[in-house]
Amino acid sequence: NALLEAKGDIEKALEILTQKGCLQAQKKAERAATQGVIEAYIHIGGRIGAMVEVNCETDFVTRTDEFKELARQLAMQVTAMSPQFISREEVPEEADIEPQSACLLLQPYIKNPDKTIQD
Repeated sequence: NALLEAKGDIEKALEILTQKGCLQAQKKAERAATQGVIEAYIHIGGRIGAMVEVNCETDFVTRTDEFKELARQLAMQVTAMSPQFISREEVPEEADIEPQSACLLLQPYIKNPDKTIQD
């Protein structure tokens, strides 16, 4: 318990929890996502479309309706918004582009513009 570890100091307990959370997130980020699906979306009329690969850690997750729907929604987003990059980190420094429109994760979600894909 972080509060016990911090001897009752709430500020220190929050700091401990933050550090532990960052470590856990880092450990998860290092795990291989070897399972996944490839989803294709062709817009009405067949003139534009996209194919996306969405990966996860287990095949159990790939079989869920939620995961399949996520892949479908991402394929629709890519078709509608034509991102050039996945995240801001992939954009070259010398590139003269607007990250919010060029990066998939920063784009407004086509079904709810108040949210981004990252949200």
